[in-house]
Amino acid sequence: MSYAYLQELDLDEVPLCVFELGQNVRSDDTPSEEVYDTPALGSPRAVAPTSTSPLQLQEEIGVGSLVEVATDVDQHYYGVVRWIGIVDDTATAGVELEQNVSGLGDGSKGGTRLFTCAPGRALFVPLPLCRRDARFRDTPPPDRADLHETNDFEQPDCPVVPGVVPPLSSLGELAGKNRGIQGHHNSCYLDATLFAMFTFTSVFDALLYRPPEAEDSPHYSEVQRVLREEVVNPLRRHGYVRADRVMKLRTLLERLSDVPGLTSEEKDPEEFLNGLVAQILRAEPFLKLSSGQEAYCYQLFVEKDEHVSLPTVQQLLEQSFATSGVKLSEVPAAFIIQMPRFGKQYKLYQRVLPSPLLDVTDLIEGLPRQCTVCGSLARWECGECSRGAALEAGALCAACLRLTHAARPNHQATPLTVCEEFENILESCPIPRVYMELFAVLCIETSHYVAFVKAGVGHDAPWCFFDSMADRKGERNGYNIPEIVCIESLGAWLSEEGGRAPAAAPAARQLPAHARRLLADGYMCFYRSPDVAMYR
Repeated sequence: MSYAYLQELDLDEVPLCVFELGQNVRSDDTPSEEVYDTPALGSPRAVAPTSTSPLQLQEEIGVGSLVEVATDVDQHYYGVVRWIGIVDDTATAGVELEQNVSGLGDGSKGGTRLFTCAPGRALFVPLPLCRRDARFRDTPPPDRADLHETNDFEQPDCPVVPGVVPPLSSLGELAGKNRGIQGHHNSCYLDATLFAMFTFTSVFDALLYRPPEAEDSPHYSEVQRVLREEVVNPLRRHGYVRADRVMKLRTLLERLSDVPGLTSEEKDPEEFLNGLVAQILRAEPFLKLSSGQEAYCYQLFVEKDEHVSLPTVQQLLEQSFATSGVKLSEVPAAFIIQMPRFGKQYKLYQRVLPSPLLDVTDLIEGLPRQCTVCGSLARWECGECSRGAALEAGALCAACLRLTHAARPNHQATPLTVCEEFENILESCPIPRVYMELFAVLCIETSHYVAFVKAGVGHDAPWCFFDSMADRKGERNGYNIPEIVCIESLGAWLSEEGGRAPAAAPAARQLPAHARRLLADGYMCFYRSPDVAMYR
C-alpha cells in the first residue's frame, strides 16, 4: 500500500487498521500534539541520524518489536509495539511501556480501544520516532554463526517448535552425545536447571503457558515464547537445544531482570530462577510458609552433628524446620531444596544422601498426623520431644501426652488443628502420610553444574546423568558437546541401604564416579507431588 494511495483516502471514513511488518507506511508531515499522549518527563523527539533510513527503520519494526523512544530531556522509554495504524494521516505506533508514566492511558485512543495494557503504560507516537531497543541489539540471531566460527560443523539442527509438547515419559533414545542442552560461556548453571525442570516432568509447565496479565512486563510473552518454543519444546521433541537458542533466553533475562552477568559469568541456579521465575514470569511461589513468607527454593540451615557421617535430605529438612519453628501452609507441587553448603567450596557435610521419597506430613500446618506412641489421631505437638529425633516424635494424642510429659515438666506442647469434618473418620482409620518424589539433583564440582534426572515417574523409573559441556570439539572456535548417560544403578544408590554402603567406603575414590558425584557434590534437590501438581 503506497503513501500516495493513503493520501487519496478519506481517513475519517476508514477504520483504524493494523499494518503487518514490512508495509511501506510513512509520513513526511510533522505530527500534531493530539497524535500521542505526552509523557510527563519530556516529549518524543526524532531519532538521531543513523545509516538506516526512516523507511527501512519502519520496515524493521512491527507489532511485537522491542523498541525505545527518546525524549528531549534524554529520557528513554522502553516497551513493546502492541499496535500500528494510521492516526490523522500519520503512521502511528501504540507502545506498551515497561514502567508506568504519569498521564498515559491503557491502550485506548479517542474512545477506541486499540490494545490493552495496564493504566499509565500506553504511549502513542509516530512510527518514525520508534527505534529498535538498543539493549537487545546484541541478542544472538537464531543461527549458528555467532557461536560457532568453525568450518567443521557437525551439530544437529535445532528448529523452533511451536505449540504444546508434553514432557518425555522415558529415556528412550535420548542418551548419547549431542543430546540435551548445549553449553556455552559458563551456561552450565542454566543448562542443568532447565534440563531438570522440563525434560521428564510437567510440574513447572505452568511457566510455559500462563497468559500475560496487566502487571506483567511487556516482554513477558517474548520471554515465555523463547523458553517454550526455542528451548523446552525442542528439548522434548528432538532431544537437543543448540547454545544460541539458550543464549537468546540468557540475553533477555540479563536485560530484563536485576541479575547481572547471566550471559557470560558463572552463576548459581537460584540466581537464574530468581531472574526468570520470580521477576520476569512472576510465577506463584512454590512454597508458602506458616510465617506468611513465600519462596521458590528452601535453603537448609542446620548445625552439624559430628556423630552423623551421611545425613539424608529428610533428616536435614526436618532439623531445619524444627530449628526455624515454621511450617508449610500447604503441600507444594514442587519443592526445591538447597543443600547446607555455602558458596562453591564449603560444605557442612562431605556427603549427603538425597531421600528418594520425602515425607512432608509433619512439615505441613494443619495436616492430620499420627500419635507417635499409639498411632491414633494426634492432637498435640511438642517441639522438645522431637528435638534430636524425627519430627513425628513430637506428635501425640491427649492420653499419650499426659503419660510422656509426666516426667518432662519443662516440655510445652501446642494443640494441633484438625478439620472437624474428618475427626471421627480419622479416629478409626489409619492416618495417611504425604510423600514427595525426588526427580532431579543438581551437583556442582569446581564451578561446573551437572544434573541427575529421573527419566519418568515411579519407583522403578531409570535415571540419567546430564552434562552440557561433557566434551568439546575444536579450541577457540570450537563448541561444546552435551551428553546424556543412562545410570541404571542410581536408584539403588539412593536407597538407605544402597547409599550407605558405598558412602561408608574409607576413601571417596573407591566409589563409582557417578555415585561419588551424587553424594559428595549435591547442590539442589528437586521434589514433586504429582497429585498436587494436577490442580496447579
